[in-house]
Amino acid sequence: MMKKLILAGLALVLFTACQNQPQRYTQTSPEIETYKAGIKDYTDKNWESLMSNYADTANVFFNTSKPMLATNLPTYHQNSDISFSSRGFVDKGQEYEMVLTDDGKTWVNFWGTWKAILAANNKELEIPVHLTAQFLNGKIVREYGYWDSAPIVLAIQEIEATKMTEEPTE
Repeated sequence: MMKKLILAGLALVLFTACQNQPQRYTQTSPEIETYKAGIKDYTDKNWESLMSNYADTANVFFNTSKPMLATNLPTYHQNSDISFSSRGFVDKGQEYEMVLTDDGKTWVNFWGTWKAILAANNKELEIPVHLTAQFLNGKIVREYGYWDSAPIVLAIQEIEATKMTEEPTE
């Protein structure tokens, strides 16, 4: 009888301890909705709305370990857009999650497919992308983006090589 009482007590303590833990993972949150709006703003080239999601001092790391101030994102994207007649994220298959880390930081992760059409030859590119952003007080304070840029580089090199062979020689 005493053994059952002790086991029941331990079970109650474990159950109670688990109930007091904050939710560490979710697929619905205000931060996720903010990030979804930012993905749409990027696709729609709505730079002012996109920038409203970032803290003034936010740092962004896109395929690099060197930070870029988030205030430079519109220029960064506009410079990249020169090569494309269209570009944006495919709606189908997008995944979002929010994670609360052990040290209390809030991160939103995004997985999606970026699709673009090269202006010079109408070649279509599809590239898987992973983005992750740290939120503080409802604003992005740090963001990382990872994707394989090799297909873009190779496609642009192919365009340049074609231009070289088409130019008349003297």
